[in-house]
Parts: sequence; structure tokens; C-alpha cells
Amino acid sequence: MRAPLIIYIRAFAAAFLGWALGLALTAAALHSGYGFGALHAGPWTAWPRIGGPEIDPFARAALARRGEAPLGRDQGLMFLADSDSAGAPLDGGCEYRVSSPLPAARFWTIGLASPAGEPLVNPTNRHYYASTYLLRREGSSFDIAIAREARPGNWLSPGDAKVFRIVLRLYETPLDPTGSLDSGAFPSIVKVGCA
Repeated sequence: MRAPLIIYIRAFAAAFLGWALGLALTAAALHSGYGFGALHAGPWTAWPRIGGPEIDPFARAALARRGEAPLGRDQGLMFLADSDSAGAPLDGGCEYRVSSPLPAARFWTIGLASPAGEPLVNPTNRHYYASTYLLRREGSSFDIAIAREARPGNWLSPGDAKVFRIVLRLYETPLDPTGSLDSGAFPSIVKVGCA
């Protein structure tokens, strides 16, 4: 009589363990990006398939969870940076300098967001710069300072956020999403110092 009870307990434990493991792996997949097929260029990462018909189920679930509508493949690409060019995670208590170059695009924006993709609350209510309005040096190069305190020139504030990400959107870009990317064609993210 005891043998069948032990078999049922083991079967229930195995089923529960499988369910818990599957749930944990699904949660990890939803919080780790947009599924498979990521493109990397230095600290920048993009998922070009999320805007096309070949989107994978993990990316579809991540977009649904965040409530996002991705750029279509013909519209452009969105790149995210969660670390600086040296590979250190971005810290809201530090100051950074984002410097040109940029890949070719008809229009682009660079902004800050929370790790969940939401705009950051900051004292200026400026969340991004666009290619049509920012201060440039001679030759069209630029720098954007990211710091809590105001800086001269192009400045974005992470507000009180402890962590943040930098979002680069390239609209109507000729980049080939199926090939490798040249990290030298993307903006550098340099840590200037920390408070």
C-alpha cells in the first residue's frame, strides 16, 4: 500500500518541479530582452526580427508584457545599451558622455529609459535628442552628457534612477540586419566620473 503512495508523491514532486522550472525559465526569457537573433555593436544591442513576420514567440511575449509596438523592419531599428563602452553597467550616480559617430539613417533619436523601457522622470522633462535638434561641433559631430546635474550643451538627466538604459532609434537606415555590425560606426558611451 505504501509503494503506490510513494510513486504518487514522486510523480507529483516531479510535475511540480517541472512546472516551477518552466515558469522560472519563461520569466527569465521575458525579462532578458526580445528573444533570439540579437545584433551587437559594442554596448548596443538590437533585435531586428521583432518588427517582421518571423518574430519568435519569446519576443512576441516580451513585447506584449511591455505593451510595446516595435518598429517595422522597413521603418528602422532600435538599439539598447545597458552598459558603457568598457562593459560596466550604466549607473544613475555616474556621468557619461555619448559621442558620435552614428550609422547612416534618415532620422535618429537618442534617449534614456528605465530598464523596463519607460521614460525616466527628470527635472527637465527632456527624454531624448533627435537628429534635427541638438548642438553639433564643426563637421557635424556631437556629444551628449548624461548626468544628474545640468551640463552645458546637450544634456540628458537620468533623474533619481539608480539604473537606466540608453535607447538609440535609427529610422530608415540602410543597415543590413542580417550581417555583422561595425561597432566603430556606433556612438561611444564613456564614463566621465561618479558622485
